[in-house]
Amino acid sequence: MRLATIKRNGAEVAVVVSKHGVVLVETLNQNLNKNWSADLFDIIWTGQLEEMKTWYQNGGQEELETFANCEIPANQVKYGPLYRHPRKIWGIGLNYVEHAADLHEKAPNSEPASFMKPDTTIIGPYDTIEIPLQSDRTTAESELGIIIGKECKDVSEADAQSVIAGFTTIIDMTTEDILAKNPRYLTRSKSFDTFFSFGPQLVTPDEVHDIHNLHVATVINGQVHRKNSISNMTFRPWFLVSFHSKVMKLLPGDIISTGTPGAVVIRNGDVVECRIDGFETLINPVRELKVK
Repeated sequence: MRLATIKRNGAEVAVVVSKHGVVLVETLNQNLNKNWSADLFDIIWTGQLEEMKTWYQNGGQEELETFANCEIPANQVKYGPLYRHPRKIWGIGLNYVEHAADLHEKAPNSEPASFMKPDTTIIGPYDTIEIPLQSDRTTAESELGIIIGKECKDVSEADAQSVIAGFTTIIDMTTEDILAKNPRYLTRSKSFDTFFSFGPQLVTPDEVHDIHNLHVATVINGQVHRKNSISNMTFRPWFLVSFHSKVMKLLPGDIISTGTPGAVVIRNGDVVECRIDGFETLINPVRELKVK
């Protein structure tokens, strides 16, 4: 199953993705006598996602197609970020050896290099990434996002899949010139407004045959800048969930952005994409605030 948040009548509301578009969760409630939330974060937080997945896997997918007259066509859909206020956003740095080499750094090999980001960085598909006045070298980085579905602590790597709500596409930004001044400036370099594009779809685990076989690509102006397989991560998804659950309790809706195969310097007028096999592409234009 795939879910998303779309912009409709001045609000951001949850939808289920159908074959040719999307169907409002509100429409499903009216037709199926359900009481699911119209807010995607709330669906995850309250555990309603599990009920929705059960419905979808037991005839709901076929039932969804009967709502064609209520469907919003794909070409009329305006996605927002999946949600705007997760309790935590974890980012993972230098998780591919090749990316570490780009930055002339040694990739961590015993523990992941993780950092946190504020929710004020969040934007959605086609929203504008803004390069701040303080930076002359900002990069964009495509990443696979893991969305936590259940409250958990000290999860084993073997059990990590059981606490996952799903996956999504992410574009993460870094002011590399600020970071280069001092590695302790990592939080600042990652935390400017618009520095975390998130969406457009939440893809549940049953839609992904093998997460390790997926390829993630950072694309700039239609050209693939760098592409790599999840299998080539130093620290793979289930390890990352387990590791961070041993640092602090993970909560529904928390996000782990798993690292990029390669960052690309972005300039005014560029268009950046995150492409992942089988996922809806995440696209964002770029604007430099110092350019009038």
